[in-house]
Amino acid sequence: MSKTTAGRFFEDYHVGQVIEHAVPRTVGAGERALYHALYPARHALYSSDAFARACGLAASPLDDLIAFHTVFGKTVPDISLNALANLGYAEGRWLAPVWPGDTLRSVSEVIGLKQNSNGKSGVVWVRTQGANQHGQPVLDYVRWVMVRKRDADAPAPETCIPNLASALDAEELIVPEGLDFSAYDFALAGEPHRWGDYAVGEVIDHVDGVTIEEAEHMMATRLWQNTAKVHFDATARENGRLIYGGHVISMARALSFNGLANAQMIVGLNGGAHANPCHAGDTVRAWSEVLDRAETAAPGVGALRLRLVATKGGAAGVLKGEDGRYLPEVLLDLDYWALIPM
Repeated sequence: MSKTTAGRFFEDYHVGQVIEHAVPRTVGAGERALYHALYPARHALYSSDAFARACGLAASPLDDLIAFHTVFGKTVPDISLNALANLGYAEGRWLAPVWPGDTLRSVSEVIGLKQNSNGKSGVVWVRTQGANQHGQPVLDYVRWVMVRKRDADAPAPETCIPNLASALDAEELIVPEGLDFSAYDFALAGEPHRWGDYAVGEVIDHVDGVTIEEAEHMMATRLWQNTAKVHFDATARENGRLIYGGHVISMARALSFNGLANAQMIVGLNGGAHANPCHAGDTVRAWSEVLDRAETAAPGVGALRLRLVATKGGAAGVLKGEDGRYLPEVLLDLDYWALIPM
């Protein structure tokens, strides 16, 4: 009996299948230090215990995207080990802060399947939930991924495409218990701009760029225990190793500090697309568009719905061509909700 596995292929999934992902992960200050070394991340709430306490929290939680990458990484051996591409996200919610010392685990349910017309691959939709050591959910989201077939002649499953919300309503967002921005220190946060200073339709060029390095990508992907072959094996794709899409997300989010320093916490993921592949040597830049604004019940806390776009060149505010397709320089199109002082 073989002791090894080649991972799941498209024909191994069925709608309703529940997959408990292996290897729970305890996260701590080391993850924060590495995250802030890999990305120019400097939002104050995730950098300073004192700042977080002044905002009503017990201490500084781990960055919201540390939670995302850790929960996501647990799923890779079961969902996307044989993936051709990670296609998109929807209905993502951060449900509770992740603190240093928490242990995270993940479980996914297959909610959709569609074989591609070439018969060699198909799209798998999964809803994933991450929970801490107390069984408390900290994050859930839907993603869909294109997965190879083991046998091109295997029969196609019945097509089932889930009906997903185009965006979360602001009422669905979970504000961490105790969060209070009524005495928010704008000087320490780094910028004076508050909720009312942002207008729907406004485009913000985040100015700076970072060139993606092979070594940093490899370190980041291993940090999240992401085992997808396309990120490590240069022979798995014709054009070499593919940069993990989450690496691009974190880079763009960190770059967005310049102009959105007070958009402290990501609490909702409405949708996202990895529009074009990213490779080592690409220089990532970012811009954001304000899509919506909402108030919350928490004192001094507002919410902004933002479109975050990562590019390897091109003008801010330009996303698609006349044909409706993403321009080749666009790497990421991410739609999310963030909490900001009012």
